[in-house]
Amino acid sequence: MTSISTILEKTSFSQKDLEQLLQCEGEEKTLLFMKSAETKESFVGKKVYFRGLIEFSNVCDKDCFYCGIRKSNDQVKRYNLNDSEILDAVRFAHENNFGSVVLQSGENGSPVFTDRIENLIREIKQLSNNRLGITLSVGEQSETVYRRWFEAGAHRYLLRIETSNPFLYRKIHPDNELHIYDTRMNCLYLLRKIGYQVGTGVMIGLPFQTISDLANDLLFFQNFGIDMVGMGPYIEHSQTPLYEFRNQLLPLKERFDLSLKMIAVLRILMKNINIAAATALQAIDPLGREKGIKVGANIIMPNITPGFYRNDYSLYENKPCVDEEPAQCVGCLDARIALADGEIGYGEWGDSLHFEKRKGHLPEDLP
Repeated sequence: MTSISTILEKTSFSQKDLEQLLQCEGEEKTLLFMKSAETKESFVGKKVYFRGLIEFSNVCDKDCFYCGIRKSNDQVKRYNLNDSEILDAVRFAHENNFGSVVLQSGENGSPVFTDRIENLIREIKQLSNNRLGITLSVGEQSETVYRRWFEAGAHRYLLRIETSNPFLYRKIHPDNELHIYDTRMNCLYLLRKIGYQVGTGVMIGLPFQTISDLANDLLFFQNFGIDMVGMGPYIEHSQTPLYEFRNQLLPLKERFDLSLKMIAVLRILMKNINIAAATALQAIDPLGREKGIKVGANIIMPNITPGFYRNDYSLYENKPCVDEEPAQCVGCLDARIALADGEIGYGEWGDSLHFEKRKGHLPEDLP
């Protein structure tokens, strides 16, 4: 078997290389993390960029088997922030010198919803004098809708694939027209064609998932040429169908360690993309996001949703920081990022360097 140090000297990686890196332990894991930290500092620097996260609605048309806000979960207290509440959160981000905000919600394709998002984008641009960057994470839409939002001023879009394995995708979603792997893939291609910085991500430690699946997820990111990635450990929710497989899962600590290795390997594989330190890391380890930053992440998404609603956007259980107001969250993160040997890029959009290099060079065969 090839040594980890030899693999880390390579400039391209096979699936087997990636599998070996994801399974390393002890001194070999230390070598991996040292290499990923060096790669991060060389290619994207020490800056960590804030994306003020506004989870403005937990109403969702989807019924994904892993998600606590799935449509069929009648135990969820549904909410939908009004425009004034959303803009108050945006104003907080602007006044606290955040570079960007993220509008995130359950998936909804109604004209009322899509019109509302377009209007909110324009209002955010006006409120911030065009200083705030805007990321959307609101699911599968038509090309027309994506274009309208892009022309209104959104420039980044996060659409998580959750797994790049079509067979595993079908195991964790209902078998119907609302949960089709190819539809989600086509949306990623549309977003790239339109001109967005495109983000996706996967869950780590899912039932039925293998190390080969995760290695292939990393190759999927690379082959697609993704600009930004948000991925983290799968954390089961008792009100979801996948909960019945909880006894087959890796222990939480192992899911956490595997998530750090996924971040580290991805940083080495795709040196200049943006990688988020997911909040789910902190749900397992109090210093989870800081550890993610140390091994390669450069994006943090402080939750600036009004605290009254925050506990109801429960994709998984034991979500951290649900009892904090935005100002508390920001003060805490300042100290945490300093401990992780990072510095906050206040007032900066922190766009993906990968995107800056690839724009204008899209393949002609995109749908």
